[in-house]
Amino acid sequence: MQLKMTDLVVETGSSTLEIKDWAIEKGQSWGVFSTEGDIGSALGCLLCGESEIKQGYMELSDGKVSQVSLVEQQRLLEEELAKDDTDFLDRIDKGSAVYSLIYEQCEDAQLTAQLLDDLDLEHLSDSGFRVLSTGETRRVMLARALATKPDLIVLDNPYTGLDVAHRASLTNYLTELSQSLQMVVTFNREEDVPSWIEKVALFNHGKLDSVMDIQSWHQHPVINQIKAQSKQQSEQMMDLIRSHQHKTEFSNPIFELKNGKVEYTEKTIFSDVNWRIDKGQHWQVKGPNGCGKSTLLGLIFGDHPQCYSNDIHILGNQRGSGESIWDIKKHIGMVSSSLHLQYRVSCSALEVILSGFYDSIGLYQQPAKKEIQIAQEWLEILHMTEYAKTSFKQLEYGQQRLLLIARAIVKQPAILILDEPYQGLDYLGRRLVKNTLELIAKENLSQLLYVSHYHDDKLESIKNELEFCFDEVEACYKSTIRQL
Repeated sequence: MQLKMTDLVVETGSSTLEIKDWAIEKGQSWGVFSTEGDIGSALGCLLCGESEIKQGYMELSDGKVSQVSLVEQQRLLEEELAKDDTDFLDRIDKGSAVYSLIYEQCEDAQLTAQLLDDLDLEHLSDSGFRVLSTGETRRVMLARALATKPDLIVLDNPYTGLDVAHRASLTNYLTELSQSLQMVVTFNREEDVPSWIEKVALFNHGKLDSVMDIQSWHQHPVINQIKAQSKQQSEQMMDLIRSHQHKTEFSNPIFELKNGKVEYTEKTIFSDVNWRIDKGQHWQVKGPNGCGKSTLLGLIFGDHPQCYSNDIHILGNQRGSGESIWDIKKHIGMVSSSLHLQYRVSCSALEVILSGFYDSIGLYQQPAKKEIQIAQEWLEILHMTEYAKTSFKQLEYGQQRLLLIARAIVKQPAILILDEPYQGLDYLGRRLVKNTLELIAKENLSQLLYVSHYHDDKLESIKNELEFCFDEVEACYKSTIRQL
């Protein structure tokens, strides 16, 4: 396909996409990097004809365009929730089966079977979409896009949420696919730049800054500039956290799970998990997609239904002994893809941060003046003051994720659970949050429980690891504890 954009201005939610002059030749694959802003979904929606052009024009030759983005993923999940039949069934509705979600895009059994095999989804064919892990969901979204037989596909950070093994297999798959399919791939990590990319478009605050060949990109100074900016901004964030510092002391153990097990009718996720967290310890939870990392963290937070069927001691309480879940949650901050999905209420950016003081999704009571002041200071540091009254739903996915991170940190919880916190963040946002988390851990302002699949995301202050590995004999995951 050939594309030509001239003097283009497109308003997308809370931001604007501006392209003075950009041409993509037939068969040419491009990489797209944005210093700040959610470019991938904006480009995807533009090329798929879902955005209204405010100014300028775009010439697009005949052909079909598909996209894979977190925004598309969120949209499908909301459609699945809208079809929830739990109230009419004698079981929980787990959503449409993976096979049917792919098949409905092409109505071709052979192609569906091929995509299930290519993307390691065959074993999930009958699984409901709503119970998939983040990485599994991403692979399903790619399969659905490819099932439409596009001439061009827009991949917005395609490796997000994938474990090491699946990133490697996807790299091989996309490399082969690039020989026959034109792609536009956005990335926010240097290591994610595909080897077969010919050209790179550099965006800044939604505006096309420059285009260059791949060799020029690798020598571009923008990465070092952003690293310096993120370091300064994270120090400002830490000054804010320190200025409102408070700590609640708890005796050991902070958390303990004995012989932990999570099982469903059809399978056991993990078993025999024995995990104790003492004061001052920070932990990283590791393992492949679908091993139960998010499930384990849900047992701590109290959002997983099987938290009461397990032997759990948390913050001085035996879970299930009559304690109030809210008394526990007020000492825990949480960021996860699941929480991001749940945050579908109509509230402003300021109210999202304020809701962290009350552990609510949305704001349902009048906050104190001091709390409003702190939330406003967070918006200023995140450079989002202008969006204080903007609806959460109208913001870019990355802006939403930054607000949810601020929401988790604002009350300075004893435990800070970070389940793939960088998902959807641009390069600057990721560096900013990582630097801040490193400082929080180093100064023991909160105890971190941290999940990320990237080695580059490792925090030096985390000295403890729990890793899941599959046990072939018992056909479930088992945990290994490691001190670094």
